[in-house]
Amino acid sequence: MSVRSPAVARFLEHRAGVAGAAILVAAAVVAVLAPLFIPADALDVTRVTAAAWQAPGAGHWLGTDHTGRSVAVLMAQGAGTSLFVGLTAAVLSVGIGTLVGITSGHFGGLVAGTLLRVTDFFLVLPALVLAIALSTVLPRGLGTIVLAIGLTSWPSTARMVRAQTLTIEARPFVERARALGGGHAHVIGRHVLPSVVPLVLVNATLAVASAIVAESTLAFLGLGDPTRISWGALLHQAQLHGAVPQRAWWYLLPPGVAIVAVVLAFTLVGRALEAVVTPKR
Repeated sequence: MSVRSPAVARFLEHRAGVAGAAILVAAAVVAVLAPLFIPADALDVTRVTAAAWQAPGAGHWLGTDHTGRSVAVLMAQGAGTSLFVGLTAAVLSVGIGTLVGITSGHFGGLVAGTLLRVTDFFLVLPALVLAIALSTVLPRGLGTIVLAIGLTSWPSTARMVRAQTLTIEARPFVERARALGGGHAHVIGRHVLPSVVPLVLVNATLAVASAIVAESTLAFLGLGDPTRISWGALLHQAQLHGAVPQRAWWYLLPPGVAIVAVVLAFTLVGRALEAVVTPKR
């Protein structure tokens, strides 16, 4: 007999969230298995034998690009890069935001004032413009993209975590813990973190969606890693080599649909998790 937790049962009640989770599982399977089954010859422009701008058919389900490479193979290879950047940038962003939010909410005073001014500074600056500036100044690579996105998208998480921290620390059981001699580590570790983590996890799913959009935008602008294939990089290559004049819709549409589908899936999962964490009474 299988035992289903109440949280899982509530999540399964949200059909949109379940559909989003199914899309994410499929994307993750493709991202993990694609490098294992795609031969190196399929990605090497000097070894391809298919014609350029070949329309979708039996041999190439999504047609070929300007070099004769299969768009389906490029899509599968790019899934790993897009998901990796989205997940790692979201982890960095949520991690910074959580640290800043808990620290400013718990300690207050000069520490909170300083951290809030820094947070306001990043909130005022357009995140995408700052990410573009960082990607231009720093060496090109996946690490730079992750750093640029993570360092520019944490303020909203910090605000949310700080508000939740202040709410938790105003409750009687926290005041009782302090009266009994509980220090900063005890209050944060035993009372604040358990209450903050569920909201942080929900915010993380939405942060991944935003990070994937940011990575795709940077790659489309030509600021991504030139040695990596991603969905945004495919759109950049399609625009750069004239897919529109060639009427090669199969080179433009699949990467855009993939980005929209995965971002929508993360958003649906995040909304479903939000409903599970904070159910309406």
